[in-house]
Amino acid sequence: MKLDNVPERLPAYVYDLRGLAEHVASVRAALGPTELFYAAKANPDPEILRTVAPHVDGVEVSSGGELTHVRETLPHIPIAFGGPGKTDDELALALGVDRVHVESPRELSRLAALGPANVLLRANLPFRTSGAALAMSGPFGMDEDALAECARRARSTGLTLRGVHAHLASGLDAPAMVDLATRIVDWAAPFLEEHGVDDPEINVGGGMAVDYTAPEARFDWTSYGAGLPPGHRLRVEPGRALTAYHGWYVTDVLDVKTTRGETHAILRGGTHHLRTPATKGHDQPFDVLTSTAAPAARATLVGQLCTPKDVFARDVPVPPLSPGDVIAFAMAGAYAWNISHHDFLMHPKPTFHYLR
Repeated sequence: MKLDNVPERLPAYVYDLRGLAEHVASVRAALGPTELFYAAKANPDPEILRTVAPHVDGVEVSSGGELTHVRETLPHIPIAFGGPGKTDDELALALGVDRVHVESPRELSRLAALGPANVLLRANLPFRTSGAALAMSGPFGMDEDALAECARRARSTGLTLRGVHAHLASGLDAPAMVDLATRIVDWAAPFLEEHGVDDPEINVGGGMAVDYTAPEARFDWTSYGAGLPPGHRLRVEPGRALTAYHGWYVTDVLDVKTTRGETHAILRGGTHHLRTPATKGHDQPFDVLTSTAAPAARATLVGQLCTPKDVFARDVPVPPLSPGDVIAFAMAGAYAWNISHHDFLMHPKPTFHYLR
């Protein structure tokens, strides 16, 4: 990000919509016949949704609120509705969407009582992959017995079983994701054939790795798309790996002080605006836009909150910092503003700006 793009009022989020469109278009091209749905949970900003929409096959949502928001923003885009703990009101909203991801036999029965729907059964399979940042097990999806029960029961309801959804892990590189997708397909294809599903669909989820320690690195979409098992109707639903690189949280230095040998730069705003570093326990990558000097010292970059957890980056190399210096935290385009505890201490909210 350049200094001439900095908004007048800080803190601010700045989204590069042109760069985002180019990135998502390249992902779409790399995936070939595989369907691409955007996981709205990563960043549901309306401008982000409108920028992504021309390059994806649909949007995945995980709540009634997200579903309503996406419908209002993109009235004609296909929607897949997933997530555990759907209420009856949410299931009623889901009638008519492209796909509903069913999480349990009870949810299947509740959905069937409301009306016809196209469903994927969410599978909680016993596959383990080393190096995953998150393993999506526990309350997510069903084991083989429950999946078979739902597949049998779907025939006698108004529901149409279309396939299986299996988002099992997050934070994997392309070879590991290809291996996991292959194992999912090897299990799902015969399961769906056994239960008489015509033209079966297999959603292998998202979770493509994003490395906050290497902002220039990217998931290898080309090798991933080429390595996915052929001969099946596949769908992926990335979120973070599409939008993370195209957002910045920009703020300024309010004070710099050294206490017991440790220097702190206190910034306007805080992790109530950008929760990512506190959530993931990492140093958020950044640039000091008002300085071209080489790092000559170390400092911990913190916000205005009354908690020692309000840390953007801990003991990192910095150039000489003074009040008024402008810092842009990169990779703030996903799981940033939308997962943050905005109202804690009631500081002013950031402004939002879009580079087109």
